Amino acid sequence: MQYFKLPAGVRDVLPDECERFDAAERVLRERFRGAGFLPVRPAGLEYYDTYADAGVEEAQMFKMCDRDGRLIVLRPDMTLACARIAATKLHGEGARLCYFSAVYDFTASGNCDREVPQAGVEVFGEQGARSDAEIIAFAVGCLRALGLRDFIVDIGHVGFYKGLLEGSGLSVEGAEEVRARINAKDAVGCELALRRHGAGERAQAAILALPSLFGGAEVLGRAKTLTDNPQALASLAHLEEVYAHLCDLGVGGHVSFDLGTVKSLAYYTGIVFTGLADGVGAPVLSGGRYDGLCARFGRDLAAVGFAVGMDRALSAARAKEGTC
Repeated sequence: MQYFKLPAGVRDVLPDECERFDAAERVLRERFRGAGFLPVRPAGLEYYDTYADAGVEEAQMFKMCDRDGRLIVLRPDMTLACARIAATKLHGEGARLCYFSAVYDFTASGNCDREVPQAGVEVFGEQGARSDAEIIAFAVGCLRALGLRDFIVDIGHVGFYKGLLEGSGLSVEGAEEVRARINAKDAVGCELALRRHGAGERAQAAILALPSLFGGAEVLGRAKTLTDNPQALASLAHLEEVYAHLCDLGVGGHVSFDLGTVKSLAYYTGIVFTGLADGVGAPVLSGGRYDGLCARFGRDLAAVGFAVGMDRALSAARAKEGTC
């Protein structure tokens, strides 16, 4: 065995890049501190059940056995770790937490993406359209502070998809299969799955239209014509309110809508958003509202947050520098 090699998907960070990482972290630490976020360092090893019960796929996790035979994992998700801390170890009515750490993804392929350095914030105990808009605006400010200019934050709402599912005839398994095919932009597979699982005709038409529902605020008006479901319409009304706040906060130009990106229904409960930047072929930022996570640990707290993928964000900033 060649012991000087590393496993696929991980890498060493050498001095020049380490300096860039440290400088970026200093910028974000200052912004986080100025906005009232307090730092935490969640444990790197946790019990498998903590994540499996919250909908994290088994295949995603690096697993091993503890001395007592219980299954433990390398932390695959920072948001859930922060939710556990807020629910079980903090006693105020709310909390604003931030972190700089890595998550581990066993399923990732390619180079340097199984150990993912992140910086993120989580807000507990706040809810409503204004709270959602403020966290998105703060995310935009963080990307700007890192030197990104040509980027957009795509916003959606899981409640819209959940509303389309009501009365569709889809089982839980069928809804999850359709969701995965929508996210993969697999229109043919999505249509076949809808038919196979017995979805109604109107639900089929609305769900198949999801991949085309992206762009400016006019997308929300188009989406309203596809359904009369109260939950779906309430989700669109919420997005309109969030957008109005974002315009008031001066970041409307960095925002678009994508109702066809449907993140995990077991995890997110409201808005979801993704930061996309020129020069990088994957999201530089991801976040959303997950009001149900803390209740899994015995305390019901509203929650919203986001994580910046530091590798990707710095790559996007360097790509921009290269074009100047």
